Amino acid sequence: MRSAVLIMVGLVAMLSVYGQTQKFTRQDTLRGTLNAERNWWDVTHYDLNVQVNPSDSSISGKNTIHYRVLKANTILQIDLQEPMVIDSIVQLGKSLSYTREGNAFHVNIRALQQPGKVQQLTVYFHGKPRAAVRAPWDGGFQWSKDSLGRAWIATACQGLGASVWWPNKDHQSEEADSTSITVTVPTGLTNVSNGRLRSKKNNGNGTTTFNWFVNNPINNYDVALNIGHYTEFKDVFNGEKGKLDMSFWVLDYNVEKAKKHFEVVKPMMKCFEHWFGPYPFYEDSYKLVETPHLGMEHQSAVAYGNKYQMGYMGRDLSGSGWGMKWDFLIIHETGHEWFGNNITAKDIADMWVHEGFTNYSETIFTQCIDGVQAGNEYSQGIRRNVANDIPVIGHYGVNSEGSGDMYYKASNMIHTIRQIMNNDEAFRQLLRGLNKTFYHSTVTTAQIEKYINLKVGRNLSKVYDQYLRTITIPVFEYKVVNGVLSYRWVSEVKGFDMPLKVTLSEGRYSFIYPTQQWKTLKLGFKDAAKFEVDKNFYINIKKVN
Repeated sequence: MRSAVLIMVGLVAMLSVYGQTQKFTRQDTLRGTLNAERNWWDVTHYDLNVQVNPSDSSISGKNTIHYRVLKANTILQIDLQEPMVIDSIVQLGKSLSYTREGNAFHVNIRALQQPGKVQQLTVYFHGKPRAAVRAPWDGGFQWSKDSLGRAWIATACQGLGASVWWPNKDHQSEEADSTSITVTVPTGLTNVSNGRLRSKKNNGNGTTTFNWFVNNPINNYDVALNIGHYTEFKDVFNGEKGKLDMSFWVLDYNVEKAKKHFEVVKPMMKCFEHWFGPYPFYEDSYKLVETPHLGMEHQSAVAYGNKYQMGYMGRDLSGSGWGMKWDFLIIHETGHEWFGNNITAKDIADMWVHEGFTNYSETIFTQCIDGVQAGNEYSQGIRRNVANDIPVIGHYGVNSEGSGDMYYKASNMIHTIRQIMNNDEAFRQLLRGLNKTFYHSTVTTAQIEKYINLKVGRNLSKVYDQYLRTITIPVFEYKVVNGVLSYRWVSEVKGFDMPLKVTLSEGRYSFIYPTQQWKTLKLGFKDAAKFEVDKNFYINIKKVN
């Protein structure tokens, strides 16, 4: 039975997207699919212990996996990427046999797996994890030096997967209910991980052990090590759920600079709580951690590496000027605490749920500090980064991300939906409602679409198809002759019917409801030059004769 399954899923999948053929391997399927070896057990807790050895760029350790049995089975898949090695797997004091298939280990379970019961097994491992080529994009373990030549180490593994350095059930739908992270490093170095620091122990042998505990569910790729010569300073934010502990871990020589630069954090948190709801991880606190890479949304330990600059590495991604008034990495990566960490896509193909909404958090923050028009101009400006190369949504079941347009294009789809709603308070409640309804949950695009439809009071399925599943932007074609407007949508999405705001009378926007058939209506003016389309709708406009 199992061998037949292996033969079937071992076939190379070939999928065509707008003329581009993509090939997916057996390893892609093992990583991206919730197969029979994954579906029968649910992780309740990870107890990760790891020793980091900067001298030879190696690590070693163990991970005790607590899991609830959903249905009886005898084969369990554990993921750990090459060249890392599993030394042994132990359950109830007995070693378990396993076979390795690339980055997947098929473990033979000996003990009775009774549905409803919580079991545990311990995986012992070691090796030299893949070194990051260009973290966080091409991630792994980053073995760096600070400006004084001292060790400065960090992990960043989104997309690549947490199994690049520690053994786990490496699928985005799987989040342990809680996680313990125990890290041993050479004495003199400090490790900062997610959650709260429970203990620090000098082992008397040239090493120090730090234990961090995460009380909330956490994505595997968010589990992070940050190792360096850190100094901590603290603050408290009076938020919607009470006092939120905040701490900032920076290199010892950057403390004064950081104290000034990070003053934006409280206004940002106030803005985001107003628009998105309470910070989702009060129990685990909020940390901003300086890293040798640019940044990453490591839950409750947000990685920051923008070198205390405004904008994105000193640039305004929107070209509007507004993006130079705040530090992109602080705002964007913290926005992920709501979208990506609180609400997590089950499949990496739906990463727009993380990146589209988080990219829109930049527009929201711009509005909070400089007003609605500034936010609108920022949102319009980032459209210049849209590539329209492949669809925003990737291929399901093979660990395949879609286009990088999941940032700017998806964000502008959200901005467009805001215009369709035409009620900013209702839109704010939609964003807050998403975070409340899907609190600490993993979701699908279908769930998010259904929720938005409910709150908008309109079926926007054609809008989602247009912006998330095609590589084109809808075209609004129109002409004005003797004060009569003729108009229609041109779109490859059959039945595309998005409402649109235009000037039907001078200086005042009103809704029209174009379809793919020509319609006409009489304007309140005859001068065609006075006709305008609301720029906040992300569309192309074509005047025809």
